[in-house]
Amino acid sequence: MSILEDRDVLITGGTGSFGKKCAEILLRECPPRRLVIFSRDEQKHVAMARNLFPVNKFPQVRYFVGDVRDQARLKRAMNGIDYVIHAAAMKHVDMAEYNPQECIHTNIGGAENVIETCLNEGVKRVVALSTDKAASPVNLYGATKLCSDKLFVAANSLAGGCDTRFAVVRYGNVFGSNGSVVPFFMKERAKGVLPITDPDMTRFIITLDQGVRFVVKAFEQMEGGEVFVPKIPSVKITDIAKAVAPECHLKTVGIRPGEKMHECMIPRDEARQSMEFDDHYVIKPTFRTWGTKNSHWDLGRPCGREFCYASDTNSEWLNVTQIRKLIAECVDVPASEQVKRAA
Repeated sequence: MSILEDRDVLITGGTGSFGKKCAEILLRECPPRRLVIFSRDEQKHVAMARNLFPVNKFPQVRYFVGDVRDQARLKRAMNGIDYVIHAAAMKHVDMAEYNPQECIHTNIGGAENVIETCLNEGVKRVVALSTDKAASPVNLYGATKLCSDKLFVAANSLAGGCDTRFAVVRYGNVFGSNGSVVPFFMKERAKGVLPITDPDMTRFIITLDQGVRFVVKAFEQMEGGEVFVPKIPSVKITDIAKAVAPECHLKTVGIRPGEKMHECMIPRDEARQSMEFDDHYVIKPTFRTWGTKNSHWDLGRPCGREFCYASDTNSEWLNVTQIRKLIAECVDVPASEQVKRAA
């Protein structure tokens, strides 16, 4: 039985790719007593309510239109909530570079609002989604997510005598999600040419299913202040292109503003705070003023001062055949149909 089962759960950014997959898995495997989908996009709420989880079949689902930048609306949505998954963010690198104020208001100001509201409403546990771009950031999106991560870790100190605890999950590019490279390549392959930024570029890859399950696992293991990092494979951008459209010519167009050649999830500066487990890492907070329990951390192996978890030096890689298989497995199937079949 999952810690989230028969509890009141809220997902910010709940109409996005992660939110929809999270709702699907929770409703199928560990149904919450109440599942609040919190998002500012009315049209996505309508589509989700009509096509995925209609309230007549999923009466525990609530569609709550709201923005994390609006603390009063968050307060209303979080009334009686036990667990919060914070997935709302302005995440597209190029849009963030061109609209920096909006990115800061959403990713940092929104994080502050979520933290304050969770503390005031007595939420038990909060897991915030982060990104590999928050490690040694070179773009505004990564910088705002680093600030957000720091806020969520430090929020455990703000909790004082209340029981609210906060943790962060940091992982790489989500395979096949909205705005990611696979759908883009699929759209472009009809032209016979796929634009790639650099033939040597690498990325970490995780599926939506894996991401959701890792978040649920974080809820079950967290003690407050951790940054959980899964062990996931790397891919070459050229291999993704070959897997999607082997017949296409690859045209190098150059790295876009704010992009890295390779991504890193645990830089050397964080290695001394990191512990290795069989399938994940935990970055411990640099200071801790809350609680005394640290059994989960003690079970890990210290990573060492020179450790660096980066996409280009990773020990696990996906080849073209494996990527092609992953594409086949990640073809969109309506989440409501999956839930109904499981029932």
